Amino acid sequence: MGVLYHERHYGYSLIRVLSDTGSISLKEGTVYPILARLDRDGLVRAEWVESDQGPPRKYYALTSSGRQLFDELNQEFDLLVSLVQQKWKVPEESEHARKKLVVRKG
Repeated sequence: MGVLYHERHYGYSLIRVLSDTGSISLKEGTVYPILARLDRDGLVRAEWVESDQGPPRKYYALTSSGRQLFDELNQEFDLLVSLVQQKWKVPEESEHARKKLVVRKG
């Protein structure tokens, strides 16, 4: 969704942009079902555009609902990242905490 936030792409160009970062390797069989679902959910819009280099291409762009959801998810992700990266201070153990819990059966 982030790649589609500012610019529309057809499927192969989207895969190329995502793969060029080197951090992820995608196949068409992964991306197209996701795009179809985002389209069904009204988060992207798709349109066919004639191409000088072959058959028409189906371009995808985020809708206003898609942009809003991306912004919300981005905020939640930033919060999650900050929680993961936070240096948690481990409290000193009190004498009470050092006592072992004994469970008796019977």
